[in-house]
Amino acid sequence: MPAAFVGHGSPMNALESNRYTRAWREFGSAVPTPRAILAISAHWYINATAVTAMPNPRTIHDFYGFPQELFDVDYPAAGLPELAEEIADVVHPTWVGADVDSWGVDHGTWSVLTHAFPEANVPVVQLSLNAYRDFDYHLELGAKLAPLRDRGVLIVGSGNIVHNLAGMDRRRPDEGFDWAHRFDAAARVMVMDRPEGVAGLDGHADFDHAVPTPDHFLPLLYFAGLAGVGEDLVEPLIDGFAYGSLSMSAYTLGLTCTAGDGGPPSAGFPATPDPVNTNA
Repeated sequence: MPAAFVGHGSPMNALESNRYTRAWREFGSAVPTPRAILAISAHWYINATAVTAMPNPRTIHDFYGFPQELFDVDYPAAGLPELAEEIADVVHPTWVGADVDSWGVDHGTWSVLTHAFPEANVPVVQLSLNAYRDFDYHLELGAKLAPLRDRGVLIVGSGNIVHNLAGMDRRRPDEGFDWAHRFDAAARVMVMDRPEGVAGLDGHADFDHAVPTPDHFLPLLYFAGLAGVGEDLVEPLIDGFAYGSLSMSAYTLGLTCTAGDGGPPSAGFPATPDPVNTNA
């Protein structure tokens, strides 16, 4: 089963049609029907490593200030509680808790899946990002998840390689600052040529601008971990920038999927992004 990393950008991408959302739709159409989707979203960033283990995860609207239409979105995919046990087994001795009632499917996941799998007919499980662990932990945990691909599980990381909400320039809806281009280009070289070295991007001169908080960068480490342990090739799915300081780059593993360029830019943000949940 293939795997992917997607730069998800604004939650409003769930409602809009642009070149990024069309790429996500093309990806979903090209993937063999998965047994389940394991989503690793920037928006479940907590103090533990856990997986959702409820049969019917709720749709989480973890943002504010957006139009009511976005809060009305429901992504009613089923869960797959037995997959939580499989994940715990495959990554042993790393401990992974089972979340039966706390989380669900957050917008880092459903904003992408509403396009990739619009029928919501594939079970979805989320893996949290452990805020207490270093980059090497996340890279290694991604590698340990690799056997799930042979069991029909599509693994999708959803974040942004460059994600600096405080640095956004609304006059640049489809552009990136020079430092954003430099960091995204360095990440591209590493992901495609030496994925096991992606954790070392924290030494890049533009890292502090590109990654002011680790949450949106960490899903890339899981994708890189998967890419580093197999023979499948990493392929670009789509690239681009939004508002100067967001990279929309996306990659596939084990799947060639050509996404057309051109079209509207990534969806926008409200005038004041959520000052508490900077994942918005």
